[in-house]
Amino acid sequence: MLLNLPAIEVALRRVQQEFGVINQRLNAQRDPLSDEVVENLLAGYQFVDALVESGIDVFSMGQHRHLLELNTLVLCGQNPARRAEFAPHIAATERRFYEEREGGIEDLVEWRSRHWNESVWKLAAGTYMRILSKPQLFIEGNHRTGVLIMSYVLLRKGKPPFVLSVDNALAYFDPSTVIRDTSKLGAMALFRLPGIKKRFARFLEEHTDEVYLLAPDSFKCLRSS
Repeated sequence: MLLNLPAIEVALRRVQQEFGVINQRLNAQRDPLSDEVVENLLAGYQFVDALVESGIDVFSMGQHRHLLELNTLVLCGQNPARRAEFAPHIAATERRFYEEREGGIEDLVEWRSRHWNESVWKLAAGTYMRILSKPQLFIEGNHRTGVLIMSYVLLRKGKPPFVLSVDNALAYFDPSTVIRDTSKLGAMALFRLPGIKKRFARFLEEHTDEVYLLAPDSFKCLRSS
């Protein structure tokens, strides 16, 4: 295990407790973090941990299903009954994921192939933006799934994951709203997205914390994605 899951839970529970105060200061109001949301996110971090420890490249051919599983985890957790209830939604998400040319997995993989040599911070920020901007990668849960995939990218490069905390919530939520409302297509995207990515990459570099790692030194032996 690479992630300090108890420390991650502490940070998420603090956000949950302080969410009313945080929400009042946001430009766009958010739904509160329920116990289910927190538990599903923790299951997602655990899955990210297993993927990284196993050396799985989720962006390579034949491994994209792991990205879909992360989305299912943030929406349904590991509960079989909940997954059965959401089966039609899960199936629709899978179709969109594979078939949407301008916002599906093919778009994300192609974007990464063009930017693989950027700094880890820009690569993680850009991956998150490609998931969250319009058209989005998933039908629902793009913010939470995006955070987990962004954390996976960081971990694969030997950096701590991104974890929402009371200290970084405002600096995370408002830019994420801007990204969500921005199209990844067209001429405007060419002008707007690089600047947003640069700022968000700087945010990530400033707000990742090794407290969320169990053994930071062990990352030296991880291969780059």
